[in-house]
Amino acid sequence: MVDFGRLITAMITPFDQNGNVDYLEAKRLASRLVENGCQGFVITGTTGESPNLSNDEKLRLYSEIKEEIGDSASVIAGTTDNNTAKSVELSQQAEKLGVDGLLLTVPSYNKPPQDGLVRHFETIAGNVNLPCMLYNVPGRTSLNMTAETTLKLSEIDNIVGIKEASSDPTQIAQIIRDSHDDFNVWSGNDDETFPIMCMGGYGIVSVASHVVCNQISTMIGMILEGDIESAASEHLRLLDIFKGLFMITSPIPVKYAVGKFGFNVGEPRLPLVAPDVEIAKKLDAILDRYKIDL
Repeated sequence: MVDFGRLITAMITPFDQNGNVDYLEAKRLASRLVENGCQGFVITGTTGESPNLSNDEKLRLYSEIKEEIGDSASVIAGTTDNNTAKSVELSQQAEKLGVDGLLLTVPSYNKPPQDGLVRHFETIAGNVNLPCMLYNVPGRTSLNMTAETTLKLSEIDNIVGIKEASSDPTQIAQIIRDSHDDFNVWSGNDDETFPIMCMGGYGIVSVASHVVCNQISTMIGMILEGDIESAASEHLRLLDIFKGLFMITSPIPVKYAVGKFGFNVGEPRLPLVAPDVEIAKKLDAILDRYKIDL
């Protein structure tokens, strides 16, 4: 069984004051997050502003972060979009750099039917020798990958799990129930980690772990130890920060938060923008209520 880790951070991409990728700050942030209990990273996923990065920037990020953290955490490269051939090409390039796995995201905009999704992911997975994590995020793609499609794809040897962000508890439960034991389900939303893991899900691909990584790790440990009452209490305590980091389009809030606590990550690239004064005040009020692990 491939183990990417139970607590995976969907990492932001730092930019310098000129808007260029700041690779040194990215490595510094990754190292700090490993110290705080992060077991893996999704690099150039949604939170990493993947649509606004060139392939050269993506590949350098994979290489430099993997070199920085070594085997202390997994590096999962977000190499796919709605172009199957280009997704295969970038995935193969990432594999040559030594990443530990790939994130295969449901395509946006062209809205393929379910059999198109199967063929898209079959093609990508069949052209690499890396373990792959599917990613279903209808809020971003306007397309839900059904449980039936996910279960069909789970039969492919190197498709080892899914990041599920459909927020459909019945669909997620069906995947957990009907997939093989070596197919893992990670929550795609911080505020759903507790219920998904209580149903048998494996972990979380987290945004909030940028700032409360140790605390999420503690909650996961409580669930695994069967102390559901304490885990529920932690979930409820963390709920406001989980929600606050999505009060506007992610990664705008989390990038602001990381910048507030000692990392020069810059502003998002257009068409994303920094939070306005009112949003910043709301974020500050939430963040001030929590111990920040970062």
